Amino acid sequence: MAPFIKNTFSLLFLFTTLISCTTKKTQAQEMKNDSLIKVTSISKNDIKTGADNFDTYLPLLKDKKIGIVTNQTGILSNKTHLVDFLLGKDIAIKTIFAPEHGFRGTADAGEHVVDGRDPKTGLPIISLYGDNKKPKPEQLAGIEIMVFDLQDVGARFYTYISSLHYIMEACAENNIPLLILDRPNPNGSIVDGPILEKEFTSFVGMHPIPLLHGMSIGEYAQMINGEKWLKNGIQCKLTVIQCLYYNRKMNYSLPIKPSPNLPNDQAVNLYASLCLFEGTNVSVGRGTEKQFQIYGSPYLPKSDFTFTPKPNLGAQNPVYNGVLCYGEDLSTYLRVNKLELKWLIKAYTATPDKTKFFNSFFTKLAGTKKLQQQIESGNSEKEIRESWKKGLNEFKKMREKYLIYK
Repeated sequence: MAPFIKNTFSLLFLFTTLISCTTKKTQAQEMKNDSLIKVTSISKNDIKTGADNFDTYLPLLKDKKIGIVTNQTGILSNKTHLVDFLLGKDIAIKTIFAPEHGFRGTADAGEHVVDGRDPKTGLPIISLYGDNKKPKPEQLAGIEIMVFDLQDVGARFYTYISSLHYIMEACAENNIPLLILDRPNPNGSIVDGPILEKEFTSFVGMHPIPLLHGMSIGEYAQMINGEKWLKNGIQCKLTVIQCLYYNRKMNYSLPIKPSPNLPNDQAVNLYASLCLFEGTNVSVGRGTEKQFQIYGSPYLPKSDFTFTPKPNLGAQNPVYNGVLCYGEDLSTYLRVNKLELKWLIKAYTATPDKTKFFNSFFTKLAGTKKLQQQIESGNSEKEIRESWKKGLNEFKKMREKYLIYK
């Protein structure tokens, strides 16, 4: 063998050996530190939602007539809808209950959703948005167990947790057990914002919690029960089917948009911070393709960034329809880990006629009059955040009792 070829083979053998040794060493380190594997080696595709944890809940549904609260987010990892999956397993679904935006998730925010039938399955659909937020006893007749599977985003004014409250209350009053198929909160580790004050309770804020509660919907249900927030302190017979291979240190990307105006992860992350604009004269991009990723109005100073809202899916009559708006594009902004107030304060400061900036909805969204008063008084973001500290600390202590995931 020629010296050059011989030396080349020797080098290749040495290189292969080094790779093999390095790989074995890395594997040994990972095996030694099992917690590291759990945090860093499991992708979002490996997380099993409660819906995918079907070996646990199917035996609980067998031979029972069930009601189900769900929408387009109630899917399994193979993209099968939960309703179709359950029917395929010969589970007897009696009624579908649909939250805001409807069963297929196409209705505008605040749009009246009517009862009907699902064209695919023929199952009756009862709307839980509008005048009938809580199922009536006659609508629950014959149901032996209720299943709840909705993707929440961790914000107090996202109305799926308000629907959860009324479902729990109706189930408790009618002695129907409730089975929650849990899903990760995409803003799961963020606990921030002012605590809702009781006198400002509404469908966009039903409980004394901060704007970002940092809980999964299963954990939140346990809190509703444990704190006796249901009418007359009644409690629901509750079972939470947990997510598997998930913890709060993991980022979770939603497989399907939870509502028409939250089209992607960026919108979901910025939702709580920008939704406060819904109580002002500033648009959050409804009627564009960047909902909850931009903000602007005709009253803000002219800038390089502009947009003109037009009717689209989820915004048939958007704010400032056909009107040029000036503002800011946050679609590439780095992920936030708190409730950001700087954009709200910036827009208020830049609006010439400040008497027309806030509307009455702002107090409902904030859950307190103080936030508007603080902004109008010129308090800094640091000063405002300081005023939340006591309430947040008390909430975190209470929340600890109900957490399922680390």
